[in-house]
This record gives sequence, structure tokens and C-alpha cells, in this order.
Amino acid sequence: MSLRNVGHSEWLAQFNSHLTNERFASGTMKYYVPRVNEFLGFLQKQHIKLHLVQPAHVDRYLRVVHRRLCLRYGRSPVDWRRGYVSPIGTFLKLALGQWPPNQKAVTERERVQLQLSERYVRWMIDVCGLAPATVYERRKEASRFLSWLGTNRVRLASLKVEHVDSYLKERAHGLRRSSISAATGWLRIFLRWLHSISQTKRDLSTAVVGPSMYAFSSIPSALRSEDTKKILAAARKDATTKGIRDYAILMLLSEYGMRASEIVALRLDDIDWRKEVVRVHHAKTGATSYLPLMLEVGNAILAYLRKGRPKTSFRQIFIRTRAPYRPFLRGGGLYDIVRKRLDDAGIIAPGRRGPHAFRHTRAVSMLRARVPLKEIGDVLGHRSVTSTMMYLKLALDDLRAIALEIPPEVRA
Repeated sequence: MSLRNVGHSEWLAQFNSHLTNERFASGTMKYYVPRVNEFLGFLQKQHIKLHLVQPAHVDRYLRVVHRRLCLRYGRSPVDWRRGYVSPIGTFLKLALGQWPPNQKAVTERERVQLQLSERYVRWMIDVCGLAPATVYERRKEASRFLSWLGTNRVRLASLKVEHVDSYLKERAHGLRRSSISAATGWLRIFLRWLHSISQTKRDLSTAVVGPSMYAFSSIPSALRSEDTKKILAAARKDATTKGIRDYAILMLLSEYGMRASEIVALRLDDIDWRKEVVRVHHAKTGATSYLPLMLEVGNAILAYLRKGRPKTSFRQIFIRTRAPYRPFLRGGGLYDIVRKRLDDAGIIAPGRRGPHAFRHTRAVSMLRARVPLKEIGDVLGHRSVTSTMMYLKLALDDLRAIALEIPPEVRA
């Protein structure tokens, strides 16, 4: 059946059936369907065909809703958008196959910029062999720079040092020193590549100046071992499906120091129960590690698979606890989980409060156990020992313990 021939009531029936199949809670369905019904009514009044809906149309509808809510309550309501955006987004994803839609180039300048960005990606993958995560970050910076040029009507052929300086001045606003250093480094590489393919008259990469960053200048955030035990104990007491899942995730973080992206990418066939081995794909380096499946970790995962994991066709181990039941798109989805579990345990962690703090803690515990740096790097998925050496700064107390006593005559 053509998308254009499906009527209003038919779409509502299909949407209701979709929510049921995806096992949405009945309470959620009670407000999802009416709000989609209202949105479809808005589209009819505005003479907007469903297959032509764009984000701008949704924004227009939300402005109408906001005005109505302000009139009803006499003030602007707090946190109201999500209650409308979620049902509409779920419906449009069903109706259109994808939402939000892929951004399409409209003008000739946008088409050129999109082609250039895609060509840059192919070069990074085919020639440089970079990891997907690195390609993603560098492409994002390149696209941001190209978009800035388009907004300011600057052509690549006429690009000058002052244009690069103006962009960096805007880009650096509100960023930390390390973020500025990363952005300038990515831009420097992109400008050098532009010159190598004759898109700019001169190599402007030499004009990019970023803050100096010294090796191991910052101390990574880490949890104390006793704090890690408190967090795990508090999570283990939570017998809900979410608690069982979170405990298994925390066990992987604390015992292996895995990256969040590696945990959400774990699949059912990555665990060999007979050989007691877990296979870890390191997206950052492209390497694969085979780690012994520790008893407590295996039991936590097994408990989740039996009691906490929703029935789904997805092969990823960890699934979201609310419908639609989907795996996490990326590692960032674990940050809220870790923060909540830290709060539940009453832990006030220094520095960052995300999954990486467990990774740093695991590295320190292995250092204190006198595990060689090479073996620590193998567990953490590092390419070189240099990447592992940064964790030496977290074991200062151990280094002080073996420091030599200064002779009295030298003190004098």
C-alpha cells in the first residue's frame, strides 16, 4: 500500500498495533496515540502530506502546542516537549522508515561540501586506516568547518589565515583546553588534506595554533576501590530488571575496565560459555581481545539474560529497559546509568563520573598488583605501552612508598 493512500484512522490503527508489538506499557500507549492523532489533525489543517513532513513542520506544531499550554496554565510549562516529541518521533519513524530524515544538500555549495566531506572520509578509511570512532570525530570537525565557511560565504579557493583564525575563535568559546587542542589538531589535518587535493592555494594547516598539551599532564579520574565495592553492592540489591542489567554492566566496567562503547557492542556470541572466554572488539584501535570470563562477571551476565533481558531479535547483550526494546546506539548511553548508581551508593567521585572512571580504577588496581604495563595494555585494549603509562600518575602513593630516603647531609 502506498504511503499516500493510507488514511488518518488507518495510521492510528497501525501505530497502536506497532506499540503493542514493541511491548510499550499500556499507560504509555494511552497518551502516545492521542498525541499522534492530534499531530495528524494538525497536518491535515496545514495541508501537509505525511510523506513530505520535515523537522520544521514538527517544530511548527510544537510552537502551537506551547502557546495552547501557556494559555491553559497561565505560564510556560516545564519539561513539556518530551511528552510530544517522543510519540511523534516514534510514529514518524514507523510511517517514514527513518526519523529524523537524512539531511539533504539543497544548494550547490551544500552539495559540494557534502561531496568533499564524504571524500575526506574515504581517504581516512582507505589510506589512513583509521578507526571508525576517529573517522567520526574528524569528519564532524571538518563538516563543522565547512558549514561555517558556507554561513560566512567563504570559498575554499579564497580561504585565508584570517578566516581560519575567525573560525577557531568561535570554535574555542566554552571549550576546555583539551577539547580545543583536539579540535585544532583535527582541523590542521583537514586543512593539510584540502591542500593536498588542490582545494586551497596554500597549506593553511601551519596557521592553526592550539594550546600546548604535555604528555600525561592531566590526572585521570578514578574511583577508590572501596567506592567501587559500595557501588556494586548497592546495584546488586536492586532486584528490578534494570538493576540486574546495570549490575552486569558495572561488573564488566570494574573487572575488565572496558570502554562503554565496547560494552554496548557486546553480542551474545561474544561469550563462549564452554571455554569461559569473552571476546571484546576494541572500536578505538580495531583490535580484538579474548579475556577469561570471570565467575562473578559470568554469573551477573547470566542472571541478566535469564531474568532481566527483554525478548528481542537483537543480538546485542544489553538492551534498554523501556519500549521500544533496542540496544544502546553508542557508549554514551551508559553515562546516566553510572551516574545514577554512584548517587544510589552515596559516592561523590572526584572529576568525571562516567564509565571511564571504572577503567582508570581497574588500571590502578593492576598496577598495584605489579602487573606489567604490557599486560595491562592488553586487557584495556591499548595499542602501545605509552597509552597505559598515563595511569602511573594514579598510583603516586605506591611510588612514594618505594622512594628513597633523602640522606641527612643532603637535607642540610
